[in-house]
Amino acid sequence: MKIILAIILGLAFGIALDQAKASYPQKIIGMLRLKDFHLMKVILFAIGFSSLLLFILLSLNLIEAEHLNVKTTYTGVIIGGAILGTGFAIGGYCPGTCIVAAGRGRKDALAFLAGGLLGALVYMLIFGLIQDAALFDKIAGGAVSLAETNPETHTSLSGNLPALLVAGPIAILFMLIAFLLPEAESRKP
Repeated sequence: MKIILAIILGLAFGIALDQAKASYPQKIIGMLRLKDFHLMKVILFAIGFSSLLLFILLSLNLIEAEHLNVKTTYTGVIIGGAILGTGFAIGGYCPGTCIVAAGRGRKDALAFLAGGLLGALVYMLIFGLIQDAALFDKIAGGAVSLAETNPETHTSLSGNLPALLVAGPIAILFMLIAFLLPEAESRKP
């Protein structure tokens, strides 16, 4: 049953990405160049709305904090994120959007997907050589979050403040920014 739910949720997410035009590299590159704010508006609003909903449900004890998983931050995560971000800016795809674009039949997305798989293969092959490197040194103690959700598994930077009090205003700010952003860069003569 879990695999069926995963497939349904994955299809729904893919449809949402396509509807938001995230499977079009020119939209992503336009967003990163601060020329087309449509996708940025969608992303900021989605992050804000889902975060606010999540923290409201947590505060009402309708979701157990144990289900949240704060990933440990390593030096390599920062370096890997920079590499992924560079590829994102150059190619106009991230791993999820290239799969959606490949489903639309875009050949450039297939090339991007192949490059990502090749990179994962290379990482897997050299992992034994680099596993003791500084790439895997924890940053700030490892699992750290801004709001307190599960003090047994990670540290909160906001102390004992209720999570909704910390995350709520940030979520609202994200939605407000999304609302205030223009659709496209203003064209001045």
